[in-house]
Formats: sequence, C-alpha cells, structure tokens
Amino acid sequence: MALIRLDHVNIRTGNLAAMTAFYEDVLGLTAGERPAFGFPGAWLYCDDIATVHLIEVTEAAAPSGSLQLEHFAFAAKGLADFLTLLRRRGETYRIGVVPGLGIIQVNIHDPDGNHIHIDFDPVEAASVSDEPALAAV
Repeated sequence: MALIRLDHVNIRTGNLAAMTAFYEDVLGLTAGERPAFGFPGAWLYCDDIATVHLIEVTEAAAPSGSLQLEHFAFAAKGLADFLTLLRRRGETYRIGVVPGLGIIQVNIHDPDGNHIHIDFDPVEAASVSDEPALAAV
C-alpha cells in the first residue's frame, strides 16, 4: 500500500450555513454534489475533489484535551489577492514563514474556530512586500 494524497477533511458543525459560506467566500471552494446520507451536511469542492466535508450536528462538540485536529492546509496561488479578500471581509489572519523553506503560511480560522493555513510559494512574497510579517522573507 502507498498513500497518494490527503483526500478530504471532515468537520462536524452546528453552524452549517455559516461554515459553507466561509469555505465558499473566503477559500473559493464550491458546494457540490453529496451522497444522500441520512444526515445533513455539505461537500465543498476544490476543482473536482470534494476536499471539505461538513456534517451538521445539533450541537458542535467543544474540543478538549490534546486529541484534536490542530490544523489542515491548502496550497494556493495568489497571495496578494487572498490578503486583500481577508482584509476586505475583516477576517483575522496571521502570517508565518516556514524556516529554511520560505513557504508563506496565512493562518486563519473558520466560523467554528478550526485552524487552517493557506500555503504560498516564497516567490509570492514580492507581491506583498508591504506586509509587515513578510519583512524577514
């Protein structure tokens, strides 16, 4: 057996409409076909892959202890446009740069508080040279 790629992340939420809107409006995913499961939810697609699966629950469980998902990540292009979108929407974000690799990580949280980072190639740093967090890149 050999792994090929991460297929999807599955998130339980008590806030399906807001979560779906966030993944569409902020990350540009598209809500699409989903099997007729016996419970409500949404599948959000990146191109033709259902990358984020949302399951609606009556009450979202609060994370506890150390056994929880810390984050998941997407690789992306268009750093300057993404930062403009985040600022326009008033979204909170934090930028990090991976030591030794220069990969630019834009850290955000969805409406339920799940940590996501969007990774950009180091060459995109020039497109946002006015961003204080990138001064060291």
